[in-house]
Amino acid sequence: MPKINLFTKIVALIIVMLVPIMLFYFYSNKTSTDILGEELTKSNTNQLVFFQNQVNTSIDSMALWPDLLIQDPDISSLRDIFTETTELNLNMTTLIKRIQTKLAIHQNSSKWRSSLHIYSPMLHRDISANDVVLYDSADLKSRLKPGWQVQTTTDSQTGPYIFSRYAVTPYYSYLDPSGSSLIIEVKFDSSNIKDMLDKFKSGGRNEPFYYLKDVGVIYNRSVNKELASNVISLLDEKPLQDMESRNLKVGEEELLVNIVKSETIGWYLIDYIPISEIIRPIKKTNQLFYVSMAGLLLLCSTAAYLLYAQVQVPIKRLIIGFQKLKNGDYSVRMKPRGKSEFGFLYTRFNLMVAQIQELFETVYLEKIHVREARLKQLQSQINPHFFYNCFSFISSMAKLEKHEAVVAMSHHLSNYYRYTTRQERDLVALSEEINFVSSYLEIQKMRMERLSYTIDLPAEMRQLEIPPLMLQPLVENAVIHGIEAWSDASIIRITGEWNEDEARLIVEDDGRGMSAEAILILQHKMQIQMDEQMGCGLWNVHQRMHLRFRGSAGVSFFPSSLGGLKVIITWSTA
Repeated sequence: MPKINLFTKIVALIIVMLVPIMLFYFYSNKTSTDILGEELTKSNTNQLVFFQNQVNTSIDSMALWPDLLIQDPDISSLRDIFTETTELNLNMTTLIKRIQTKLAIHQNSSKWRSSLHIYSPMLHRDISANDVVLYDSADLKSRLKPGWQVQTTTDSQTGPYIFSRYAVTPYYSYLDPSGSSLIIEVKFDSSNIKDMLDKFKSGGRNEPFYYLKDVGVIYNRSVNKELASNVISLLDEKPLQDMESRNLKVGEEELLVNIVKSETIGWYLIDYIPISEIIRPIKKTNQLFYVSMAGLLLLCSTAAYLLYAQVQVPIKRLIIGFQKLKNGDYSVRMKPRGKSEFGFLYTRFNLMVAQIQELFETVYLEKIHVREARLKQLQSQINPHFFYNCFSFISSMAKLEKHEAVVAMSHHLSNYYRYTTRQERDLVALSEEINFVSSYLEIQKMRMERLSYTIDLPAEMRQLEIPPLMLQPLVENAVIHGIEAWSDASIIRITGEWNEDEARLIVEDDGRGMSAEAILILQHKMQIQMDEQMGCGLWNVHQRMHLRFRGSAGVSFFPSSLGGLKVIITWSTA
């Protein structure tokens, strides 16, 4: 299971904290929205009821006029007139004038534009506040019905509808107007209702209108008729109730529709308002909340990242540094950043590692010095076996009277012994090391006639300086483990390469060689501390070169193109 870092943990904790807040807000917001919708529906319905009552009050007040006028003495006198002629005499004219004055008073008592008409079957006259004319009995009979009646008209001044109500004496004369003694009509046009709808709309976002199926619609003057027509079409899909609210979707817009029926005239007062306008403040609040939550999450995430970058990452780097130190990598260093506490820790860590590295190098150097002292001690003593073989060779050559071979062996042996027992310098020229190795190889060649060797170094490279006795252990290793151990082997090749930055000495043989796995094991042994079971020759060369020249200096091993082993000494000359 992957390890979760501090940043992920903090962000997860913030999200866990924000989720209940979001859920609570969603619940609270939904509850508030539902309550707001209910209260808004009630409020709109109450407004419609109040407005409807105002309209009904105005209409009901006009409906009382005929009953009041019938009780008037002058109108009662007109009702009791009996004449066989339709001509008006002076008394009748005076009576009619007084009646017209009273009709005008009633009409002016209301804010609505209305008119009163008195029909006298005896005089065949229609008496209004402004005129007295003859009327058509058949037309009157067709219009004469109890309650409020609606007629359509094309008069743009009065509006498309005219509402009228009749009072007849006696009452049973509704069926036969010719038997009536008096008929009183009060009427008003739909422009009065339009005026009230305009006033009602001006106070808010409402779109009120009156509607009666199969009769028509009375709009306010600024209504969107297309939208209102679509609303009516949807409302007609099921019967309208006396008082109700519906949610309708017209196109992409959802509407809240409230309906109240007028008990006076039987028309429905309908009002609609876009729900988007109702919940717009809630949406703005929601958006503000979401932006706040997103900003809070971003801010907390930024704080968590800063905490992660400023605390966990430095601690992680410090842990990695200690782990490398534990694994023996004393070259590890921490890069201080800024002047924080971790910068101070990094600086102290670097000082500590530098001191530890210095102590270890001192110990290693002391061990190398001990090994070098031991090596010099061993070098100061001729290998008994090597010494025995050399003198045995001299003895044999003397008996055979091969004096030149005796002289040559004695000469090379003296050079070899002199170089190994008189080394006090830290560095020698590479040319001296090559001459020493040549003497060693000549001695070995006299003992093994099949041995042959080549030395090929650039002339300018011979002037380079290296620690003494660096090349001989490699050559000796090639002779013993490559040539003597393999009867078919006979060649040792020593070459050199040098560029501006790096020099290389290469020793190869055509012996049996080593497997790739064995080469890797041998190379690994060069990097670790030497134990008692490990030979000191190659390891000593590697450690001395590395401590002297640093960097990539040391001994490396590869398969040789001759078939045996290739050993390379590398050091920097920059």
